[in-house]
Amino acid sequence: MTAKPKNYIFWKMGVFLFLCVFCFAGASKVFAYKIENTGDNSTHGDFAIGPGKVELEINPGESKTVNITVTNRMGDERVFNFETEDFTGSQDITQTAVLLGDERGPYSLKDYISVPEWSFTLKNGERATVPVTVSIPTDAQPGGLYGSLLTSTASKPNAEKIGPTSTIVARLGTLLFITIPGPVNHDGQLTKFETNGGKQIYASGPIDFRLLYENKGSVYVNPYGKISIKNMLGEEVKNIEVEPWYALPGSLRLREVRWDSSFLVGRYTATASINRGYDNIIDTKSFSFWVIPIKLLAIVVLAIIILLFVLRFVLTRFEIRKK
Repeated sequence: MTAKPKNYIFWKMGVFLFLCVFCFAGASKVFAYKIENTGDNSTHGDFAIGPGKVELEINPGESKTVNITVTNRMGDERVFNFETEDFTGSQDITQTAVLLGDERGPYSLKDYISVPEWSFTLKNGERATVPVTVSIPTDAQPGGLYGSLLTSTASKPNAEKIGPTSTIVARLGTLLFITIPGPVNHDGQLTKFETNGGKQIYASGPIDFRLLYENKGSVYVNPYGKISIKNMLGEEVKNIEVEPWYALPGSLRLREVRWDSSFLVGRYTATASINRGYDNIIDTKSFSFWVIPIKLLAIVVLAIIILLFVLRFVLTRFEIRKK
């Protein structure tokens, strides 16, 4: 038997290695994202992601992976792209979180977020499940890091339209709140509790309450609690649960809560008991307001006037007959 040349053997080994690498790369791409059909092929003109918020505790030098989903409801096949941005809190109560674009935040996380592929394609009605990994460096200090994974897709150019057209880019984001264990500075409190606009007299419900929380600490917190409402007799007529809402370091966060009651009358006292989100410290604030139903009051006054008129008429007729 003729011996194979060495070059031939090396060539076969090279082909084998290439096929192995190709297959492995292909398999990793196939399994990187799980894509499935939702069964809903209707057009909503948008796309959905979930969850919108992720909270993780990660030690220095460790990594954790969570899954997010992206669902195409645009009505056609779309290319979706990922990018990362830091975000921060704000003293403007109308802004819950401020995305920083290319800027690096004071508690930067964007460089520690990774996904297997930064771009992928979905047909209408398809959903992708994407593993998102957060890797914390070994020299990270205790505290919080905050970043977002933004998902975007651009509109396709209209072939039937003549002339220049604008590309519309839609973006949605998942906010990532990372806590690195260790000694941190907690410093937050409920600073204000009032009705919307500080209103003290209402003609009817509903009643809108405003809670203002200030976080001066170095980590985010999730305050929560309840609002108890009592009538003039001191009886509790309503207990409203206040779900947790996050407050980033150096931010003011507004929470609005509605008491939806159709019939109210008299003086009420509202008391907010809000857990600061750490060390089981509870802030309590109270105020009173009035509900005076003008229409009902007008009807009652009119009824009293009519009653007095009828009584006067009857008494007058009775005196005339008596004479």
